[in-house]
Amino acid sequence: MINKKVSNVANALEGVKNGMTFMLGGFGLCGIPENAIAELVRLGIKDITCISNNAGVDDFGLGLLLQGRQIKKMISSYVGENDEFERQMLSGELEVELTPQGTLAEKCRAAQGGFPAFYTPAGYGTEVAHGKETREFNGKMYVLEHAYKADFSFVKAWKGDEAGNLIFKGTARNFNPCMCGAATITVAEVEELHPAGSLDPNEIHIPGIFVQRIFKGEHYEKRIEQRTVRTKNHA
Repeated sequence: MINKKVSNVANALEGVKNGMTFMLGGFGLCGIPENAIAELVRLGIKDITCISNNAGVDDFGLGLLLQGRQIKKMISSYVGENDEFERQMLSGELEVELTPQGTLAEKCRAAQGGFPAFYTPAGYGTEVAHGKETREFNGKMYVLEHAYKADFSFVKAWKGDEAGNLIFKGTARNFNPCMCGAATITVAEVEELHPAGSLDPNEIHIPGIFVQRIFKGEHYEKRIEQRTVRTKNHA
């Protein structure tokens, strides 16, 4: 029986080094690999490139890596919730590559599927297309985008088994699935880890072939990024 289980986050991140490129799943603060991020902070890995939809907030998620000046380059589609990110970008301390959200997802999926590049209409005629090959198809212009190349992909799932099969819950089924298998090594942290073969095959979102290491995460904070409540009517 295939067994990709590792005992803890330290073993899961074995081999990470300064200067590497990491993919990190999640959308806002939903479904982010909290344990992997905490371990990267603990290890003090420097000069890394992070591919993620956003950059967390000032004191949580990727914001923790930004606080420690561990990130050299950020490849994202949205970064509006992080004051430290803004400060580092405007001061020139942080290299930033902003990418349309759908293009970012597709560049991950291309890497996952083994495709080197693809054409997309998103960004044509804007600075997003600067320096990139363009081509016309059926009277419409497209931009050639290259698949990402990453050393590690860190994802977070609800359930997984020791063979690496994953089930995501709700909104956490965002950038996590398309980042599985999109790097040399994919590390999955899960809330529930089950024996291989015990999960319903019809409920699996990502098969274990896309995952190299899996472990049971701990102490998920699951913050709400922005909370809006209705004022009670006392009338």
